[in-house]
Amino acid sequence: MKKFAALMLTALLLTLTITTTAHAAPSSSKADAIIATAKSLIGRAEYDFGTRNARRLIFDCSSFTQYVYAKHGIDLKWGTRYQKKAGTFVKKSNLRKADLVFFSSSSSSSAISHVGIYIGNGKFIHILDVNGSDVHISSLTSGKWADRYVTARRVL
Repeated sequence: MKKFAALMLTALLLTLTITTTAHAAPSSSKADAIIATAKSLIGRAEYDFGTRNARRLIFDCSSFTQYVYAKHGIDLKWGTRYQKKAGTFVKKSNLRKADLVFFSSSSSSSAISHVGIYIGNGKFIHILDVNGSDVHISSLTSGKWADRYVTARRVL
């Protein structure tokens, strides 16, 4: 009887482990796919403020995130004022891959004016016209973006 009970307990624990793993994987793989889509636009997409032209790959920051997420079945409205309300709030210390990260135009302001996609390891990908290069990977922990970080949202 003890062997049977131990066997049943083991089977139950294995079932729970497999079920939990199966549910955790899609979110992680979807996040990686979103990041891969964003990275695939490096050297291909062009920045133009106030523009969303997916056919020609011309975006502003929020139409870039809108386009990338739409490729994976996630509908985001165009504009940081709408995207900052999407999904759920995330603390900076709890960021996960594919979270939206929001920034102000200066370190002395909390008004959101820019959005990007967190890619892990303290970095994010975004579109902005700087020195002729449009899609960038930047640090959240150093440089100008560290001082301009405002908030984050989880949409997965």
